[in-house]
Amino acid sequence: MASTDRDERTALIVNPLSARGRWIRTPGLRDYIRGEFPGRVHDEARDKAEMIDLARRLSLENDVLVVMGGDGTLADVQKGIAEAGRLGDVVLGIIPLGSGNGLRSSLAIPKQIRKAVRIVRTGVAKPIDLISIDGHIANFVSIGATAKATFWKSRSTIPGLLGHALASRTMFTYYRRYQDIELFDGLDDKGRAFDHKSLRLKLYDCIINKANYFGYNWLISPKARLDDGFLDVTFFDIRAYSYLVYYPLIYLGQYQRILKHYKAKRMIVRGRELHIQYNGEALPVRDEVEIKVLPKALRFLAPAKAGPAKQQI
Repeated sequence: MASTDRDERTALIVNPLSARGRWIRTPGLRDYIRGEFPGRVHDEARDKAEMIDLARRLSLENDVLVVMGGDGTLADVQKGIAEAGRLGDVVLGIIPLGSGNGLRSSLAIPKQIRKAVRIVRTGVAKPIDLISIDGHIANFVSIGATAKATFWKSRSTIPGLLGHALASRTMFTYYRRYQDIELFDGLDDKGRAFDHKSLRLKLYDCIINKANYFGYNWLISPKARLDDGFLDVTFFDIRAYSYLVYYPLIYLGQYQRILKHYKAKRMIVRGRELHIQYNGEALPVRDEVEIKVLPKALRFLAPAKAGPAKQQI
């Protein structure tokens, strides 16, 4: 049996329900991973609370946690590490298994499992920024139509891409309202620095990101950087009809060229009945939310030659 090339204490956390239970359905996959990480595989968590608790316990005992699942699993593991007070100490590795792997794409980690295992063994630990919202940590936040779709997806029993597609229908009935936004310590579209900026926009959606991608390789934030110390904020001040017509260009990150875009270290959004989601999890509707960047808060194993996510536009 193979053994890890790393000297650090390592544990591998598997979400057995990711990708419609692929871990459970594929004995060959289980045998391969257990052979690569003998005695270090933990696949006992069966829901969100158990996953967070498992990550919290293992982060106190290990230097490296490898996550095998999708973005939701990764978010739960990050939460467990944060609750243990180990964000600055633990290194995370990713072996993609879930239906959505946006952060994997931004870190240039291969989708193929064997190649991702190789990155766990040979990659370098790169610090990236996180987002703080409502006491949670995140890689991706949205306010508006996509958050409403996330809310309805959380109530659906239909898994995977089909469930997301059905929930996304609610985006096209989203009613735009004016929102008052305050941005602090940031840069405008031309790279000019500002201490404070106030905006009043009738928004369809607001995307706050650190990674370029979201979910199914959706290039939602092409100008985002994992380690630049700023929130990457894009305002979709358009109608639902325009979003539908231009969705292919939005998916490819091209339509964002003409949208209002800022970088900031902190922001406050005020409005009526704000729909908010982080890392694919809906938050309670409210009228105000504050969001901050956490610079270089967590380290991830990434290919040695991969720098920050490539500039797309």
